[in-house]
Amino acid sequence: MSKSHELRSLQKALRRIVRSLDIHSRKIDREFGLTLPQLVVLQCVRDLGQVTSKAISEEASLSPPTVVGILDNLDAKGMIERYRSAQDRRIVHTRLTSRGQAVLAEAPSPIGESFDTRFCALPDETRTAIVASFAEVAALCEAGLSIPKDGKQVKI
Repeated sequence: MSKSHELRSLQKALRRIVRSLDIHSRKIDREFGLTLPQLVVLQCVRDLGQVTSKAISEEASLSPPTVVGILDNLDAKGMIERYRSAQDRRIVHTRLTSRGQAVLAEAPSPIGESFDTRFCALPDETRTAIVASFAEVAALCEAGLSIPKDGKQVKI
């Protein structure tokens, strides 16, 4: 297979992934009133416990300003609450509310339950190879965008 054919095949596969994520995202929005990034941030708050927006940003691979906007929306929906640290009043922590916990208990996986089940059923070596390959593809995609690790600056 030629390099140009491989490149077209990869681009087609990426478009299929983006399309399936978009369809799944619209379903989550219709059923739960959440965008996919909001669901991911909620899961980060659940998984990390009482957490700062910086930690959420790093875990979710979202810029700090994006996380703050998402937290504002989730706070308005009553799914999270924010409070200042007792040790350092400059630090703001986030935690789930009972409403946020209830929504997460019912919400599907960000990628889809079918994907999760089928991916986890793959042999260990296959899963490891897929994760490594996707990390490399993500790095290749980000390379031309000047996206730093801290997510602060984006040049397009």
